[in-house]
Amino acid sequence: MPEILNIAAYLFSAIDDPHTLRTTLLDAARARQLMGTILVAPEGINLFLAGAPDEVRGFVAELRADPRFATLETKESWSATQPFRRMLVKVKREIIRMDHPAIQPAAGRAPGVEAATLKRWLDQGHDDAGQPIALLDTRNAFEVDHGTFEGAIDWRISKFTEFPPALLAHKDELAGKTVVSFCTGGIRCEKAAILMREAGVENVLQLEGGILKYFEDVGGAHYRGDCFVFDGRRTLAPDLSATGNAASARAAEDPDLARKH
Repeated sequence: MPEILNIAAYLFSAIDDPHTLRTTLLDAARARQLMGTILVAPEGINLFLAGAPDEVRGFVAELRADPRFATLETKESWSATQPFRRMLVKVKREIIRMDHPAIQPAAGRAPGVEAATLKRWLDQGHDDAGQPIALLDTRNAFEVDHGTFEGAIDWRISKFTEFPPALLAHKDELAGKTVVSFCTGGIRCEKAAILMREAGVENVLQLEGGILKYFEDVGGAHYRGDCFVFDGRRTLAPDLSATGNAASARAAEDPDLARKH
């Protein structure tokens, strides 16, 4: 069994003291010898951490003790070595940049679909109402190139701020279908689903927990290739095994997460 536990997690929750929270989280992570990236913004928190299992889970337990983060859910995977080379906690304007301030997930999110339900729909070729499924990949094009769901829609965006204009250009493609937005861990597809509903797309769902939770719960059914991750593991196969084995700060180098504000 590999010794390093990796987690990805996010939660949209109002934070009125992001700079104070940054200091608290950095001290707590360093005390547990964790590596990775945490983003804090007024709209919530987004984190990628790796370390000894008890230390990672202890950090998460402490975080959940704060009522603002009590419902935080994590996606877990394992690696033989530490995939990050440093611990960063950054304060941002958004935990995933869309440049669309009217989208406030903490005020209400689009409905979600669990991995097992999506697999069943894909197995049968339609949702439970008999409507066709449109899988919409909300990730950047280079991530999609490493792997995606069979037949997924890919608008070839290079950063998430391009998603709103892409939606306006392609919205008619989604008519008459059950649209399931998805991404690596859920954060982008959550904002995307809200934007689509506000733009008048009638039947929109988000894949709960993204690709990583889908892999964790049901494996690689209907998925082709691997899932790109922003750390030294490079990509994860559907069994959550890594294709790379290095130390990286790439979670902080994601063109969406690291953009200056």
